[in-house]
Amino acid sequence: MKVRIEQVRVGRVQAFGPKGEPSAYRKHETGGPVAVDTLGIVGDEQADRKHHGGVDKAILHYARDHYSDWRAERPELAQHLAEPGAFGENLSTLGLTEDRVCVGDRFLVGTASVEVSQGRQPCWKLGYRFGSAAMVRDVLRTGRGGWYYRVLEAGQVGVGDSIELTERPCPEWTVLTVSRLLLGECRDPETLATLAELPALSENWRARARRKLENLSRRLRD
Repeated sequence: MKVRIEQVRVGRVQAFGPKGEPSAYRKHETGGPVAVDTLGIVGDEQADRKHHGGVDKAILHYARDHYSDWRAERPELAQHLAEPGAFGENLSTLGLTEDRVCVGDRFLVGTASVEVSQGRQPCWKLGYRFGSAAMVRDVLRTGRGGWYYRVLEAGQVGVGDSIELTERPCPEWTVLTVSRLLLGECRDPETLATLAELPALSENWRARARRKLENLSRRLRD
């Protein structure tokens, strides 16, 4: 599995929300190869470090493949979908989607080594960017949310570089499957217990699995 990097994008914190809330959601294309370190692409910022960024969410990848789907389903939003960047992504490619990428997948991105850590949970900023709060619901419904990488080895990345799969330890846990289980309803305690201990899954999502398991166990007892 090897595809070409179509765009590399970074953003600076600026006023974004309806009340001027700070965010680096809006990202611009980089002019050339950029460094990648343990916190992501150098030059990319996050305003809310509690919910964004960090080691487990260092780089956000979104499939350019989905843009045509969104234009077909939501033609009124076509102006927002003319170019990559509408989903606040750092990396844009064709050929990698949530049903083809697994948690724990290791990729060589340019010269950096990265690992898929979790899917992306959409928040209000996505709805604000599109001028439609329904986009948050639609992303959850379709599973077209994108995914995050943690950086295993620093390096450089630029447009035209390749993303190449080097290791797949968890082929049964696609990003789509895990996202639907943890962002939606899961009534299988064995599945939740497995996800709660899945080493490649981000600590935040393992904790989410543990909470779901506790809530499910409580309902079963009651």
